[in-house]
Amino acid sequence: KILDAPNMIDDFYLNLISWSSQNIVAIALGNCAYIWKADTGEVTLVSEGPEDTHIASLDFSNDGQFLGIGYPSGAVELWDVESQSKLRTMSGHSAQVGCLSWHEHILSSGCQDGSIWHHDVRIARHKVMELLGHQGEVCGLKWRSDGELLASGGNDNVLNVWDGRLGDVGTASASARSAARWTKRNHTAAVKAVAWCPWQPSLLASGGGTSDATVHIWNTTTGARLHSLVTPAQISSIQWSPHRKEFMTTHGYPTNSIMVHSYPSMEKVAEIRDAHDSR
Repeated sequence: KILDAPNMIDDFYLNLISWSSQNIVAIALGNCAYIWKADTGEVTLVSEGPEDTHIASLDFSNDGQFLGIGYPSGAVELWDVESQSKLRTMSGHSAQVGCLSWHEHILSSGCQDGSIWHHDVRIARHKVMELLGHQGEVCGLKWRSDGELLASGGNDNVLNVWDGRLGDVGTASASARSAARWTKRNHTAAVKAVAWCPWQPSLLASGGGTSDATVHIWNTTTGARLHSLVTPAQISSIQWSPHRKEFMTTHGYPTNSIMVHSYPSMEKVAEIRDAHDSR
């Protein structure tokens, strides 16, 4: 299946596609967010932002009913997918929000200034936590499905794993918890690709940009690095297979490829070179 995606912005630091638990794909094209229903092939415009801006990130809630949208201004919007209506705008970030990740009613946002915020979308004072552990733009962000841990990657080449439990903002427990459980500095380029393993929850995969192009597999219980794999190109995403012991990587310069690797041998199962014309 090929879907036309005019105005899709070619920027490594943005996260412009999300596939929901309802089998619906959301994609950001310029200042608009569209959904494609895989079951019917129907395409719907969900949101249209101001003409002088573009969407920097989007992510479906776990139940697929809501879509979070981040902007270069730092604003984060919450949209109802079914009614295509904006429910609220959550402001406060000082710069671009290039990545989003949900756990239940918490929408977490990664900002160009290196901060990560947890927004409780149910309450007026939405910001319930701030995580400070990156010196560069946060470009990768993924909650583990149980909400116990959150992984973040940045343009500072750092991978952080955070405790998922939320404290009260401003209390001692909150500041204690806003230190990362693990900080990994093995990558030598921006860490955008982060993925939790669905059949072994302690496993986390991370992938680096052009000058790194390496996948690391981590045990987040012990902090150990279990495996490493050097690939031929910038890694833009990682996906674990839910049904077999394999993971997929997608790539930018210079191969623009899709690769499948077995785990734990890390052997290449398949590769499609030049799967796209660009990243």
